[in-house]
Amino acid sequence: MKFKIIGTAFVLMLLLVHRSAAQLPDSCKLNIGTNLGGISDYGTELPFVDLMHSSRVFYSQDSGNPNGGPFNTEATDSMTFRPDGYPTHSPQTVPGRQYPQKISTIWAITTGWPQGQYVVLYDGTGALEFWGGFTDLTQTSAHRIVFTLNNASNATIQMTIASSSIDDPIRNIRVLMPGSENTYETQPFNPTWLDKALTFKAFRFMDWGQTNNWGQTESWGWDSPELFDWEDRQQMNHYTWADHKGIPYEMMIRLMNDYDVDGWVCVPHRASDEYIHQMALLFRERLEPSRKLTVEYSNEVWNWIFGQAQWCFHYGQAATGLPWPECVVPYVQNCLDIWSEEYAGQLQRIERVVGVQAAWQDVSNRIVFNMEPGSFDAFSPACYFGLGETGDATLDELGASATVTDVAYWVRQTRENNEKVWLQMQKESIADSLHIPMIFYEGGQHITPTPFGVMPTYAQALIDIQRDTAIYNLYNEWFDFLRTLQEGDEPLRLMNFSFIGQRSAQYGSWGILENMYQDTSVIPAPKYRAILENMAGDCSTSVAVETPASNHSWVVFPNPAQDVLKVISGENKPGGRLRISNLLGQLMLEMPVHDSETTIAIGQLANGVYLLTAETPGGWITIKFVKQ
Repeated sequence: MKFKIIGTAFVLMLLLVHRSAAQLPDSCKLNIGTNLGGISDYGTELPFVDLMHSSRVFYSQDSGNPNGGPFNTEATDSMTFRPDGYPTHSPQTVPGRQYPQKISTIWAITTGWPQGQYVVLYDGTGALEFWGGFTDLTQTSAHRIVFTLNNASNATIQMTIASSSIDDPIRNIRVLMPGSENTYETQPFNPTWLDKALTFKAFRFMDWGQTNNWGQTESWGWDSPELFDWEDRQQMNHYTWADHKGIPYEMMIRLMNDYDVDGWVCVPHRASDEYIHQMALLFRERLEPSRKLTVEYSNEVWNWIFGQAQWCFHYGQAATGLPWPECVVPYVQNCLDIWSEEYAGQLQRIERVVGVQAAWQDVSNRIVFNMEPGSFDAFSPACYFGLGETGDATLDELGASATVTDVAYWVRQTRENNEKVWLQMQKESIADSLHIPMIFYEGGQHITPTPFGVMPTYAQALIDIQRDTAIYNLYNEWFDFLRTLQEGDEPLRLMNFSFIGQRSAQYGSWGILENMYQDTSVIPAPKYRAILENMAGDCSTSVAVETPASNHSWVVFPNPAQDVLKVISGENKPGGRLRISNLLGQLMLEMPVHDSETTIAIGQLANGVYLLTAETPGGWITIKFVKQ
């Protein structure tokens, strides 16, 4: 995609940017993207209108047991399944089991599911059964069922393949959100999710790809030398993507291409060379050349709670005889070298990063400085802030009497002594000495108990701070510090962690939003507000789009916009029109174009992402913009 600047005003703007390139203003120093949350049957981040993608991995139940039987009989290892994950037939006779076994899945939490009528479609011969918090369950035709959710916040839904013919088994089940039956194939992304997500211009797909413990059916099952080939990746037709292989790469590419966003992918730690080559080839051939792709080997290969860290240490040491963390380097090096090979002559399209641990400078140095010079483009610690052991111990003593103010105090104390020192050291030791960028693969609050996963005595204070002005202030203070690390004419890149998730004192409150339908005027979202206010939106207030067929340049600014949107066109079609639609395709505004510059009042539009379509002599062009 080429960019053209139209008019004297834009030439002056370009000159001003050039003159100030060496010293960006504070408002331009941070380029903030976000990690997207992995999908699960209990998650509140729902990127797809087909909720079958987020169903729980199939489990077995007794068929014909007059007492119902256990919730999960754990017989799936003895049952037969198709390549797409569906059972070859149901029920199945399993040796040693009193009753035949049928297959079920569940959505344990439906918070975030919109109210309305859901449509279930499926292929094959058999019967589906449902249980849970819905009404009006009706089989409308041979392969179509509907049900209604009136209050999704406390609902649980279980779906069972009660019977399935071995000659024509049930397969390709789709559980479609209200209003999506006719559009789910052409518009697979949830428009409510898009409305929030497209505030960001870059996404890290670590959790989308289920990078942590990738390929492990159990979190402890890391100990296997087996590598996975390309045919073992997640497939588009697999019944669920909420398993140990995550969302298919094809959907990451589609999101980036369809909505002009950049991406960050993590290569599975047990991917074979053939897998890595094919993965790089897929992105090279299918991702639009104008999209920037960041590539990283796995995620946090030093974090011992994850299988990839255990695996890289065990098998890396055995293969190389090197100590940890040096034994991890060959895996990182090999991965990035393969991507470099596949992108030969096009390396400007990718950014090869080496992940490091912010808190452990020695480990960071021993990984980065053992990489081949020139084989990577940047290094990447995280930029979290949290409590630390002293703060946690003090708050534990306060117990239920601990307040939000107490938590904020200990966060500030810990930041001064730990996180600020660590990141400054990372910059000086690696970025400054190697003259490469430091970018942050994750960041934000990490206000969790020690050890992670215990229920703290001060749980309520941890829950309360997530909606309190105190955390808004903590984020602004943190962003002010991060700006001091930025140098040169490129903003400092950081990927927020994470996008949408419920509050938890025990496991962390990672989401900047709690669910996609959160009304922030009723339920505050101070982290989300702070990020929006600190994004470098003022540095890219115009977007120029050229239609390849006609060479007509169009500029829309500011973007994001609040009350007024300006549109400048190179050439208009006599009697041409401008239209503004939402992501559902609903027409919001329409007006004729008379001059080369058009001013549009958009204050009445709700905040979100919109499509501006313009009629040109060469046809219609479309430009996305954000209303804030």
